[in-house]
Amino acid sequence: MTISCFSRNKYDIKLSLDTSYFEADPNFSTSHDYKAAKIIANDLIQVYLEDQLHNTVYKEKSTNLPKLNWGGSKTALTELIHALHAQGAFDNADIKIIAKTFESIFHIDLGDFYHTFMELKTGR
Repeated sequence: MTISCFSRNKYDIKLSLDTSYFEADPNFSTSHDYKAAKIIANDLIQVYLEDQLHNTVYKEKSTNLPKLNWGGSKTALTELIHALHAQGAFDNADIKIIAKTFESIFHIDLGDFYHTFMELKTGR
């Protein structure tokens, strides 16, 4: 005996307890498409809820931290970022990502930090 859950026009009424089959178009869907869709949807909802929970926990932890503002010059912060990047302090992360992270942490806009670093290298 083979169960043909995903074959069109081969519905075994003894396999189902709901009446959604009678509302569906048998030429368009199979007898268990709705059940498979519900399983997939529930998996996606679980992933979404876990992600939202993780983000909420992360936000709660980060809001308990004191806010830091950079008190030095933008040039000094740019030098610090390039020094940390040159030492590989952030697992070879892209310097742009490091700079954006520092901007966010210290509430500062570095502007064109590449240009600032080039000026530092040339001694202007």
